[in-house]
Amino acid sequence: MERFNMATAKKAAAPAAKAAPAKKEAAAGKAAAPAKARTPNAAFMKALTPTPALAAIVGDKPLPRTEVIKKVWEYIKKHNLQDPAQKRVINADAKLKEVFGKAKADMFEMTKLINGHLK
Repeated sequence: MERFNMATAKKAAAPAAKAAPAKKEAAAGKAAAPAKARTPNAAFMKALTPTPALAAIVGDKPLPRTEVIKKVWEYIKKHNLQDPAQKRVINADAKLKEVFGKAKADMFEMTKLINGHLK
């Protein structure tokens, strides 16, 4: 049987402990480098024409999908259409009911419902 010597175990662990700060310094050096500007996906930036029902809310000019969603949220906030108890639920008024096809919609399904009104 081989004896385990604590002195050798400590010596073997010591070089690993010294290597750890070097890794942190290298990671910090990478973080200090300037980050590249993120370019948006071209599919999100393509201008799409809204249907007449959606145009009543966001306007009839072609807009990127992201801008359409922003304008719908502005409309929802302006007309206080979020359910006060459940903020995820949107209570549709007459204009939004045409777009959603129902009286209430979850904020996560809202994008899917709006995408059907963009060409």
